[in-house]
Amino acid sequence: MLLKREGFPGEDDLVFCVVTSVQSHSVFVRLEEYGISGMIHISEVAPGRIRNIRDYVVENKPIVCKVIGVNSERGHVDLSLRRVTESQRRAKVNDVKQEQKAEKIVELVAKQLAMPAQDLYAQVLEKVSDKFSSVFEAFMAVAKGDVMISELKLPKQASDALEEAVMQRIKPPVVELKGSLSLTSYSADGVSIIKEALKQVLHEGASILYAGGGTYILKVTAENYKSAEQVIGKASSAALKFIESKGGEGKFARAVK
Repeated sequence: MLLKREGFPGEDDLVFCVVTSVQSHSVFVRLEEYGISGMIHISEVAPGRIRNIRDYVVENKPIVCKVIGVNSERGHVDLSLRRVTESQRRAKVNDVKQEQKAEKIVELVAKQLAMPAQDLYAQVLEKVSDKFSSVFEAFMAVAKGDVMISELKLPKQASDALEEAVMQRIKPPVVELKGSLSLTSYSADGVSIIKEALKQVLHEGASILYAGGGTYILKVTAENYKSAEQVIGKASSAALKFIESKGGEGKFARAVK
């Protein structure tokens, strides 16, 4: 990893490690983000009695640990494997994978610029650390258009090359929600009323597909489920409110995946 944090992690921090040595009653690891060593006592490897410690850890394999003790004067970091939940492990591994993706982009650009990747990464990290928790988070903000690459205030040649690489290699996540909207009007100009009701849907940012029999499919795409839920909720509510205000009726049902 290009990322090298200074100092020591804090207690209860989750750290990404690689097993370097397995002893009868302890495991030694390298904390990849810090470039330092740590130790897991056998009692912190797994709950219950352990007959063979190698059933749980193997040399050169990555693991996620929780920091349970730090002695910075002696350079000791005590870790626990058993105190890390599965959801915590998945989240940490995902964070590491994302940052490694950002590092690959930096390495690619550094090669184009004929400069050490570590130097370019350090420059980028310094510029983004005030606003973002990681280089990947900053690159994602650039890919989504929330931040202009020029705001990082890097040398122009590096800035232009990074922007091109980020836009090619990082795609913002997209969530899609669908629902079925049924509209009925008993008015003489019912067709016009339904058209106006559907305009409310479009106004709120949802798309419409006619499914037949007075039923329409509403579709919303967004960066996350919360945003998608808000849009499809407002769109369906606006259409139902309008049709009911004109003496008609309607019904909306979320599509089940």
